Amino acid sequence: MFDRLPEYPWESLKPFAAKAAEHPGGKIDLSVGSPVDPTPQVIQDALDAASNSPGYPSTAGSPEFRAAVVEWFARRRGVSGLEPGQIMPTVGSKELISWLPLMMGLGPGDAVVQPTVAYTAYVVGAALCGAEIVSEDDPAKWPANTKLVWLNSPGNPDGRVLSSAQMKAAVDRGREIGALVASDECYAELGWGDWEGKTTPCILDPAICGSSTDGVLAVYSLSKQSNMAGYRAAFAAGSASLIKDLVNLRMHAGLNTPEPAQKAMIAALGDEAHVSAQKTIYRARREELLAAVKAFGFEVSASEAGLYLWATLGEDCWKTVARMAALGIVVVPGSFYVLGESNFVRFSLTATDADISEGSRRLRDAIGLSQ
Repeated sequence: MFDRLPEYPWESLKPFAAKAAEHPGGKIDLSVGSPVDPTPQVIQDALDAASNSPGYPSTAGSPEFRAAVVEWFARRRGVSGLEPGQIMPTVGSKELISWLPLMMGLGPGDAVVQPTVAYTAYVVGAALCGAEIVSEDDPAKWPANTKLVWLNSPGNPDGRVLSSAQMKAAVDRGREIGALVASDECYAELGWGDWEGKTTPCILDPAICGSSTDGVLAVYSLSKQSNMAGYRAAFAAGSASLIKDLVNLRMHAGLNTPEPAQKAMIAALGDEAHVSAQKTIYRARREELLAAVKAFGFEVSASEAGLYLWATLGEDCWKTVARMAALGIVVVPGSFYVLGESNFVRFSLTATDADISEGSRRLRDAIGLSQ
């Protein structure tokens, strides 16, 4: 089992982080997508109020929690008609993503499909159960032995947003070959440009999945929209039969979300003001860093939503990582996210205003555009 996974990829970044730390102004870390801003007070207050929780929490989620998620989907994602039995809290979204293939009973001979540019947890899930990983965006090319398809919209690392038509094509193909289509949508509230003021398409929208959610699952996390990464606050929604089976398995395994965290999620889902305020903060950071990245000479691809800039100088990604480290900036090589070589790197917006400004200044100074 242990030899199925390579060393955790961020270990290979340590020498470049050390090089960046030698910069006279110190290291600017734009590699990790972990929130740095305070968790909103409305959420902290809900957690505090629920701190006296002596009993075991419900694996399926409390009735109040599931009702809050159903209401949120209707209000924010345009998905009405969900039932409480279609909702399940998870211990962060990565936990479910990484273990879902094994929970589904997949193994050798089965294929798990991921996007061609993909979050690292999808390949981990396939490796844990011994399934084949296939990187393919075209549903027509998904192999007949596919049992699980991961969509990621908005995408990490590339910020790509799938259209409703693209998502529908994925659902249709998944049903044709008998595969579960699971959509990782945790950046849905953080769309830029055409997505201002609304969330990106949701796989549970009847326009995408039809009148039934059979064979479809949406995964969501509050880590990004609500600065709750430390709460491990996430949930899944979709196929009632799948949710029922997952809840049963997770009860056996002791995988349940603490009651205080569920209460905090209820507060977060019911308050839109903090989400809008945090998006305004990220928008300002994005605009400043994007201008500096482009001025340096990077070409930015997609990046129309989410918290990252997917950018290239047209050279091997590790050369770019070294180039940035010499400026005291840590970025992520694109090879972490593709099966093979990459010319892209990922810049994260989850740094303080001061670090975003300093990183942007260094990029401008490097080409003589100091302001």
